[in-house]
Amino acid sequence: MVARKFVIRHEDSSYGIDYDTENGLEVLQIQIFSITSVPPDEQKIVAEDDDRVVSDETDLASISGKLRLLSTGGISEEKSEGTSGKSEKSDAEMLQSDEEFARMLQAEEEAMMFQQYVAAQDSGEFERRIRPYVSQVLMYEDPVRQEAARKTIPKDELEEKALVSLAKEGNFEPSKDEKDYAFLLQLLFWFKRSFRWVNEPSCDYCGNKTIGQGMGNPLTSELAYGANRVELYRCTSCPTITRFPRYNDPLKLVETKRGRCGEWANCFTLYCRSFGYDSRLIMDFTDHVWTECFSHSLGRWIHLDPCEGVYDKPMLYEKGWGKKLNYVTAISKDGVCDVTKRYTKKWNEVLSRRTLTTESSLQAVLRTLTTERRSRCMSEVLSALKLRDSNEQEELERNLHSPDDNSVSLPGRQSGDKEWRILRSEFGSDENSSVSSSSCPVRTCVDNHVTNIYDSFLPILTQFVEDDLPVARAIEVLNMIKKVLVDLKNASFKTRKARLSLDSDSSSSIPEQFLPALEGLLLALSLKSEKDADDKSLTISLVGEPTKTALALPVALDALKELVTDLSKCQNLNKDSLSFPILKQNRVCSGSVLASGEELPSGIATAAFDGIQESKWEEPNGAKGCWIVYKTLYNQMQQLIAYELMSANDAPERDPKDWVLEGSSDSGSTWHVLDKQTCQVFEERFQRKSYKITSPGFQANLFRFRFLCVRDVNSTSRLQLGSIDLYRSQQ
Repeated sequence: MVARKFVIRHEDSSYGIDYDTENGLEVLQIQIFSITSVPPDEQKIVAEDDDRVVSDETDLASISGKLRLLSTGGISEEKSEGTSGKSEKSDAEMLQSDEEFARMLQAEEEAMMFQQYVAAQDSGEFERRIRPYVSQVLMYEDPVRQEAARKTIPKDELEEKALVSLAKEGNFEPSKDEKDYAFLLQLLFWFKRSFRWVNEPSCDYCGNKTIGQGMGNPLTSELAYGANRVELYRCTSCPTITRFPRYNDPLKLVETKRGRCGEWANCFTLYCRSFGYDSRLIMDFTDHVWTECFSHSLGRWIHLDPCEGVYDKPMLYEKGWGKKLNYVTAISKDGVCDVTKRYTKKWNEVLSRRTLTTESSLQAVLRTLTTERRSRCMSEVLSALKLRDSNEQEELERNLHSPDDNSVSLPGRQSGDKEWRILRSEFGSDENSSVSSSSCPVRTCVDNHVTNIYDSFLPILTQFVEDDLPVARAIEVLNMIKKVLVDLKNASFKTRKARLSLDSDSSSSIPEQFLPALEGLLLALSLKSEKDADDKSLTISLVGEPTKTALALPVALDALKELVTDLSKCQNLNKDSLSFPILKQNRVCSGSVLASGEELPSGIATAAFDGIQESKWEEPNGAKGCWIVYKTLYNQMQQLIAYELMSANDAPERDPKDWVLEGSSDSGSTWHVLDKQTCQVFEERFQRKSYKITSPGFQANLFRFRFLCVRDVNSTSRLQLGSIDLYRSQQ
């Protein structure tokens, strides 16, 4: 695998693409099609460095990262003329880009000159605002506070989720740095669920709504944890006055788990330091606070906003919230740094608002504060810190002038009540917006275990039918299997173990004749069984990597739930029972997926293939039309005979209503209609609907769903889908 960052120039735009070169040219062309609308058969891709045409024989791992896309279209003679015209236009584009860059630099220079006249020469105000935070971050180094924080975290659970998140990307043997980064993200998501935002606190006495009554005097017990400010609230139902101390000591916040952005970032940064991450508190002078951590796997500082549950989206505030930034400062035990350039693409505008002091005076204050913090560092540590500082400054300058990723949509502020967000002008343009992308990368489906689990249920049901088992008894057996899997799921993921009773006469035990059929399910879950000494029970435990079992258990539990639901609708078991949707064989798996858009990070395209009900693919702009393309493993030609779609967990208005399924055998140049559906309605959540291919016999290695509209296009802009399962003919 070779990961590359390509920049594709087309007409008046440039597009960045992260790409695994092992996927080959055809998938790159589909990805380019998704962001430029130029079909693969009309694409001519040229390496800008040497004008070499990129073809199937080109080594994508070694060519220039700067590519030019020429839309050819029409017959070959016209293509030649079109290529010439596009080449000239591309030169003009490059000239225009250079001119825009020159204008940007000129604007920044003018803003800097203007600042010299309006900015205060005295840096005292800037230092006065920063110094309290320099003392604040030192609390994160206290072993007592760190231990208190660690005790409140379900570490094993977060570690399991981190490893599963990597496994879903195909990384079953991550490095320590990769595991650390994945754990950090799970820590962020856990914190977002665990900490509580406070607009007005509920009444301490009756729990009803309160109304602000101004400020009160802090008590001695409140001052002990840095609560110099205390807000007072009167209950609307009783005469109780509720106090809301604004604690600054993260030790107290670990206990209370509530507050606004100051408390959230303060407490979360302590959690990050408690697990050894190089962390710093980020102070935005326009009234917001968040965290940054250094990722050794990425080699750079990562933006983390615990209030929003968003990571590595530094343009969130300027682009999403509409903030007019001025000073964004990073404060840690190792020093103080101006990181404003990480969070803006409008530096000349930001400069015009930086009037507290001149840039030279500001840098002098930062150097003084940093020198104070590093005065006791050993020489090798000091050298490493200076190198990291230097690398960061280069990165900030580079990113400042890099083009913005227009394919990523960023929301307005989500934390805090609506009126408060509107009052602060941080609401954004759409209340229901979220982090999404209209240019998703090609993603690999790690779902071989899903196919194996589905296949393993047919022998179990077949055994039920052969033994003429009553429906009620069959459901009992499946529920016993489910109970064992729940016990395994709730056990420590590294040492999972459970016991299954065996007794042919007992209604609360598994009959032994089902054990051979059960072995297939256990194998699909990377589990093994051993009879206990009394021959009356089985011990089920891990075999192989714990992560594989962690990845597979939710799939099996969802499948069992679905199978029990289907069985409960039957009067008796017979051969017709073996045609339940979940029992279909030859599910296509392990391919790669590309979509017209996706929700980040929870609604990505591969979520439609992971076999887990609660996950889903969400296309933020797909209500009136979107698409998803599936490429088979190793480009194997497959003949589809059926497919299944499942509705997602909520929002029925986002269900697909009309769609077309197509197949291609020539890299997407032409498409053959395999099935078309209109006016489909999913009556329930997690409802699986099966469809036979109406035009069978076509061999393809690319399959495309074009979803034409959702159930209610007037109430939503989104499409969402719980799952997609493709079934091929017997090979």
